[in-house]
Formats: sequence, structure tokens, C-alpha cells
Amino acid sequence: MRRIIVFLVSILLLFSLTIDVFAESGTKYEAEQASADLSIDAKSAILIEAKTGTVLYEKDADTELPPASVTKTMTLLLVMEAVENGKITLDESVRISAYAASMGGSQVFLEEGESFTVEELIKCAVIASANDASVALAEHSYGSEEAFVNAMNRRARELGLKSCSFENVTGLDDTTSYHYMSARDIAVISRELISNELILKYSSLWQDSIRNGEFTLTNTNRLVRYYDGCNGLKTGSTDKAGFCISATAKRNEMQLIAVIMGSETRDKRNAEARALLDFGFANFALFEKEEGIVEYTTILGAKNNTLALYQKPFSALISKDKQKNIEIKYEIPEVLSAPLEENSIVGKIKYYCAGELIGESDIYVKDKVEKLGLFDIFSIILKKIF
Repeated sequence: MRRIIVFLVSILLLFSLTIDVFAESGTKYEAEQASADLSIDAKSAILIEAKTGTVLYEKDADTELPPASVTKTMTLLLVMEAVENGKITLDESVRISAYAASMGGSQVFLEEGESFTVEELIKCAVIASANDASVALAEHSYGSEEAFVNAMNRRARELGLKSCSFENVTGLDDTTSYHYMSARDIAVISRELISNELILKYSSLWQDSIRNGEFTLTNTNRLVRYYDGCNGLKTGSTDKAGFCISATAKRNEMQLIAVIMGSETRDKRNAEARALLDFGFANFALFEKEEGIVEYTTILGAKNNTLALYQKPFSALISKDKQKNIEIKYEIPEVLSAPLEENSIVGKIKYYCAGELIGESDIYVKDKVEKLGLFDIFSIILKKIF
């Protein structure tokens, strides 16, 4: 009887134990700035890595400037989100209005009363930077260009953008007064847009066609054809804006976004975008750890006392010359006890590069861990006795 009482007391003491829960500190790796020999003449520029959002280079990145057709990064973001949430479908037909057909600048010469699928019009807007197709998409998904523009400005606020304002969906700026974007905001929008892989399918095409092959679409982004790994995204030019681009490229699972605004010529714009991308690929690499099981551990006082501990995915940008200097440290309490709620954080992993902390990720349990009840305890005792 004395042994049984001691056993019961021990179980009750275990129930009173608490666990240490570690929250992410929010520490993130700050990428080093470009070397002095990387010279960008454009009015504004920025280079970021898409997965982490790390800024690798910037020049006057928050300056408000006319973006020309790079405006369509936001136009396309709203259209792709409308497809994702089921508001519109890629195969549904769009009838072209007189207003859409009247757009000047870059166009595919849509005619009033013609019909195209949503997918065809997206290709026209992405590949050929077609203003008429962009307006047609806006009207079809939101009822009017005005309603669509209001949605663009709302989405900008939702993304926390500080330096952009839209008056139309095309970027035509002959009559605009408050239509502008910053390089940083374009990078943020571009990052959000390319999270939809379908847009990269279209933006990486050098050529396509509409009207049963009778009208050829040629990509306005020459880097798609001439730069290794380039898979998008959007060019633009007007007298007011100069030459602009948001160029995306992917090599070895690292996706970069280079934004150039206010360049003097198309060739200079492309050369400077290429220089930014070259700099990023030459000097940085993406370190990643996928979600997975860290270990199996015993949970004291639990009905099922053996449980898998999982790590959340982690990614960070590191200097290429330090890729082999990664150190991983695990912080898990020696004792874990029930109960634990589903997805409870029970530890963390710290990642170091050449001795410098570059980030953290959580260790957690996926399933709910229930505490032993009195009936469970007596069942265990009886099994031990008999």
C-alpha cells in the first residue's frame, strides 16, 4: 500500500510541472549592402530576395515616381487573386467594351464586341503589356475601371505600402496627377504576385498568340530571352516615367526581384536590372530547412507519452562564401508534461552563420496531448499490481 501511495503522489507531482514555451525573437539576418563598384544611374532601384524579402541593394527606393506599365503588377495581382478566390475563372469569356478598345499605348488592338477568355487577356497584359486587355480584365472582374482602381488602392494599404497611389490600371500618365509607386512598393507587389506560380508561367514566355494564332504576342521584357533564369515580370515606359522594370529571375531555388525606375533608355534599364541580378546571384545563397520531425520524445503525464516534435520551415539569405559555416542549435526543455494544446510551441532552433545569429524557428507538437485522468492512473496501477 505504501508503494501505491508513493506512486500516486509522484504522478500528481508530474501533473504540476509546466513547460517552457519559446517565442520567436523576430531576429532576422541583415544582408550586406552592395559593394561600391555596383553603380546604378536610374532614379530609383532595389534588389530583394523573394522568399525572405531580404533587401540586397537599394537606391532611393522610397521615392515616389511614375511607374508606367509596371503599374500592371498591381493590376495583375488583383486579377490573379480574383481567379484564386473563384470570383472569375480563366476560361470564362470576356466581351470587350468600347472603353477598353479605346486604350492607346501598348495594346493588342481589341475591338468592341470581341470576346476573349480571361486567360488570353492575362497573357496579353503580361506578355505584350496590353492596356486594352488590362482595362477589359478590370471591367470584367470589378464592373468598372474605377471600382478596380479603388480596389488597387485598398490592396496597397493592406500590403502596408507607403509610397504608391493609383488612378488607372494601365500606367498611362498623360493626364494623371496622383499616380505613382516607389521601387520598394513595386518589389513588395511583385513578390506577392509571383507567389502565384501561374503568373510566372505567362511572364516567362517569350512569345505566344491570340486569335487562333493570327496575332503574335512578344514579351516586352527582353531579359526573359537573354538572361539566364529570368522568368518575369513587367516593363514600362512613358515620357514622364522614363524606362522602368520589375525583373524576376530564379537560379538554384533562389528567386530575385530587381526593380529599376526612371532609367534613360530601354537598354540602360535592362543593363542595370541585369547588373542587380548578377550581383545577387554572385554574392548570395538561400539557406532553407523544410518542416519535419526533429525527434521523438516522452511527454510526462500523457495518455500517449511518446510524441513527435516538429520544426517549422526556415529560410535565410547568406553570403555565398559562408555557405559551409552554418551551425544549428536546438533548445528543447529536458522535461515536457501534459497537457499540450494542438500546435503548442515547445522549443526553438537557432541558426548561426559564421558565428552570427541569422534567425530562429519554432519546435512544436502537431497533435493535442491529453493529460492522464484518475481512471487512467488507476488502470496503470492495477496493471502494475496484477
